[in-house]
Amino acid sequence: MNLAQLLHASARRLPQAPALALGTRTTATYGEFADRVARLAAGLRDRHGLARGERVALAMKNCPAYYEILFACWHAGLTAVPINAKLHAREIATILENSGAKLCFVSRELDVSVARGVSIASRDFAQLSQSEPAPMAEVAPDDVAWLFYTSGTTGIPKGAMLTHRNLLFATQAYVADIDRLGPGDSILHAAPLSHGSGLYGVPHVAAGALNVIPESGGFEPEEIFRLIAAHGGVSFFAAPTMIVRLLASPAAGSADLRHLKTISYGGAPMYVADCLRAIDLFGPCLYQLFGQGESPMTITGLPQADHAARRNLESCGYARTGVEVRVVDGEDRDVPAGEVGEIVTRSDCVMAGYWENPQATAQTLRGGWLHTGDLGSLDAAGYLTIRDRSKDMIISGGSNIYPREIEEVLLRHPAVAECSVVGRAHAEWGEEVVAFVVKCGEVRPQELDALCLEHIARFKRPRDYRFVASLPKNNYGKVLKTELRRLL
Repeated sequence: MNLAQLLHASARRLPQAPALALGTRTTATYGEFADRVARLAAGLRDRHGLARGERVALAMKNCPAYYEILFACWHAGLTAVPINAKLHAREIATILENSGAKLCFVSRELDVSVARGVSIASRDFAQLSQSEPAPMAEVAPDDVAWLFYTSGTTGIPKGAMLTHRNLLFATQAYVADIDRLGPGDSILHAAPLSHGSGLYGVPHVAAGALNVIPESGGFEPEEIFRLIAAHGGVSFFAAPTMIVRLLASPAAGSADLRHLKTISYGGAPMYVADCLRAIDLFGPCLYQLFGQGESPMTITGLPQADHAARRNLESCGYARTGVEVRVVDGEDRDVPAGEVGEIVTRSDCVMAGYWENPQATAQTLRGGWLHTGDLGSLDAAGYLTIRDRSKDMIISGGSNIYPREIEEVLLRHPAVAECSVVGRAHAEWGEEVVAFVVKCGEVRPQELDALCLEHIARFKRPRDYRFVASLPKNNYGKVLKTELRRLL
C-alpha cells in the first residue's frame, strides 16, 4: 500500500477538516492538502522526469510545505530523503551524494551550493504545484519510502532504507500503543520533521488530525505553551533535552495545559529525576519510546499508566505491539533476566537495510534481528532497561561500568543540571571514570563523591569531575561523548 493513500483517504472523508497549520493559522484543509500533493507529484514526475524509486531530498526547516513534498514523493512513487536542516553544508552534501538524490528542496537560508549535480527545486515549487493532478503510483510494500540517515554521532551517517511497509507498521503501532487519534486532535512539530516528529505526523494524517508547525519553525518553549493552549487534543514528540527546557521555562508555571494529550519522548536517556519533574508539571500524558532510525520509533514503550503511577521510570518499557525484543550475549544467545547484553529486535518496522552498504547491513541484521548496539537488560515482566551504548561502556580493572547508572546518581544533586560520564585511559586499570558536570548552583567534587558512595559501588565513582558550561550535543539533542573523550 502506498503511504499516500492515508492522506487521500482522510481527504475523502474529511475534505474540509484542517490538515496543516502555521502557528494558529490553517494553511490547508485535507481536500486542499491532497490536491496539492497530487499536483506536486505530477510536477516531480513530468517536469523533472523522475522515475519510480528515485530520490528526492528535503533539506528544509519545518514548514507546512514539508509535508506536501513528503507525501508528493510517495504519491509519485519516489523515495524521500529528509535531511536535518541544522547540518553543515558539507554534511548535507555527503548525504546528497550518498543517496544519489536527483532533486533537493532547500529552505532559502540554507547553503547547499557544495552539492554538485543535484537540481534545486525550491525555486519552481509554485510551478510544480500547478501541474494537473497525477494518479497515485503503484508501489510494492517493500519499496523504499524514506531514506533515513542516522544522526552520525560517530563516523559517516548511514542511510536506513525504510519501506512503505515499515512506516505503515509504525503508524499502526502508534495508534495501538500511544494514542487514539481523530479529527480535532493535533500534533505540534517543534522537533525536526526529518526525524521522529516527521514520522509521527503520518498517523495524524491517517486520522484526519491537524499537523501544526510553530511559526518559529523550531522549538521555543514559550511558543509551545501558547500553541498547546490554542489547539485541541495536542500531542508532540520531544527529545528529553526539550522537556528539560520546557520545565525551566518561566511560562511553565502559568501554562494552560488543559488541551495537552500526549508527550512522546525518546532519542536519548530521560533521567528519573527529570521524568518526575515532568510528571509533576504535565500530568499523566508522558509516553517514553525506545527506537532507532533502523526501526523508526518502534521497539519498546513505557506507557502513560506507568508514568502516572511513577513506576518503572528507570526502564524504557516493554515491547511494542507486534515487536519482538531480546537481550543477547556475544554469540546471540539469550541472557537470563536481569543480566546485561545487546538489545536486538525483530518486526515489520525494521529497515530493509542500509543504502548501498551491504557489509553494514549484513552485520546489523545478522540472523534476521536488528542488532541495536545498545546494552540493556530485561526483567521477568519484560521491561527493558537500557544501560548504555556498547561503545560507551567503561571497562575498569576488568569490571563493566555503565555511565548512565552514574549519571542517574549525580543528577540527584540539586545543583547538577546536566552530566555525562565517559572513560579515560588509565595505565593500570585500563580506563577510569570521568564525569563532565553542568552546574546550576554551588557544588563541590567532595559532595558528588559522597553522593556516589551512598548509591553505587566505590569502583564506579568518578575519579575526576570536569565542570563545564554546557555539554556538546548533536542536532537531535544527543550528548556527543566522542567530543568529551576528545577533550580528555
